[in-house]
Amino acid sequence: MRVIVTRPERDAHRWVEALSRRGVDAIALPLIRIEALGDAASLAQLRAAWHRLPDYAALMFVSASAVAYFFAQRPSLDRGLDVHPDLTPRFWATGPATAAALLRRGVNPSRLDAPAADSAQFDSEALWQVVGGCVRAGERVLVVRGRDDPARPADRGTRSSDDVGSGRDWLAQSLRAAGVQVDFLVAYCRCAPVLEPPQRALALQAASDGSLWLFSSAQALANLMARMPDQDWSRARALATHPRIAQAARDAGFSVVSESRPGMDDLVASIESTR
Repeated sequence: MRVIVTRPERDAHRWVEALSRRGVDAIALPLIRIEALGDAASLAQLRAAWHRLPDYAALMFVSASAVAYFFAQRPSLDRGLDVHPDLTPRFWATGPATAAALLRRGVNPSRLDAPAADSAQFDSEALWQVVGGCVRAGERVLVVRGRDDPARPADRGTRSSDDVGSGRDWLAQSLRAAGVQVDFLVAYCRCAPVLEPPQRALALQAASDGSLWLFSSAQALANLMARMPDQDWSRARALATHPRIAQAARDAGFSVVSESRPGMDDLVASIESTR
């Protein structure tokens, strides 16, 4: 049984290598393309956010990519995270990969909030269990995220908005209900890939040959549906790392859909159980 890894290209190859080391036959088919922001206005918004860190009680990062592209615009002479710990915000992450990315960039572990390593899920709801009791009315929180459609000018910059993914929308609503102002900052573009002939052939074959599609993002699944709108998925199988992703796969027509925690050990155990 072959596992189709659908994460963005860099992550997909890392996951394939990790699965292969554990004896899993895996191949990368990236279904999300991560790109840097290309317009000067968005980059200026990113740089400006660094000068407003003391305005925020917390910065929430939706992914390791959000961390990478946000910190790429850090002022070269800025040492605020080191010498002004009382003025810097807390840093929130929904999962271990995002938390590790923050630590690699110098965030003090004492200022980092994330679900426990043995949490049942790594998502906004799990993060809220950690931070919900600490937020105070009147505070501000900045959510650093990606932009799904780079052509939409309304998505640029820092703003308060309801135009977010379901998990981030739920977190924003919870924060607002607690009297917290929520701003959003776009740090990178999350785009649909172009499926070249070899990739399309792989997808067509994997739709019916018993392969196991591994989805860790509903966006990856949506991009697959958009690129192959007429494909019949009734003979396809999927493994999803979150109940919302699993439901999206069922809605797309996948005949067999399993769920797993996103940790590599859990994924391998779930893959083995589907053989």
